[in-house]
Amino acid sequence: MTESYLANLPTDLLARAAAIRLAVFDVDGTLTDGRLHYGEDGRETKVFHVHDGLGLKRLQANGVQVAIITARISHPVALRAEELDIAHVYQGQGDKRACLRELLEALNLTPAQAAFVGDDLPDLAPMRLAGLAVAVANAHPWLAAQAHWQTRHRGGEGAVREVCDLILLAQGKAEAERERWQ
Repeated sequence: MTESYLANLPTDLLARAAAIRLAVFDVDGTLTDGRLHYGEDGRETKVFHVHDGLGLKRLQANGVQVAIITARISHPVALRAEELDIAHVYQGQGDKRACLRELLEALNLTPAQAAFVGDDLPDLAPMRLAGLAVAVANAHPWLAAQAHWQTRHRGGEGAVREVCDLILLAQGKAEAERERWQ
């Protein structure tokens, strides 16, 4: 049984998702809800959705590499990436497209083999490079217009999990994942 948000997807979208070997995610507004929280001591905290984390782990377990490319530098991002065994973490990236190109070259992958998921203007250039461009539900309209697909959930509220589920479905791995958990 296919979840409703994965039913009746266009053939070209499924073909793009089937080719993905690297899924790249922005952080603020994509892996989080985009709000910045600072404690009295000035330390930043972030809230990540557990469903997104499991989705990322399942992508990796099924042979899809995961990367984070973010413009900001944040210790909570490093901690979450370590917890999820994400090897490719690039913080402080003013040019996300250049970072994505370098990562693709290092991994010997083509742009068609990469997905980029974002929510705001700094994500537009890497989305245009990637073979699968995804905007979260609350993305800026310019990103939504360029995306091959837009999630139903907002950033930080399960949107990343939807992308993971899409890729696993397109690659014929969703049913095995479902059976794994029964």
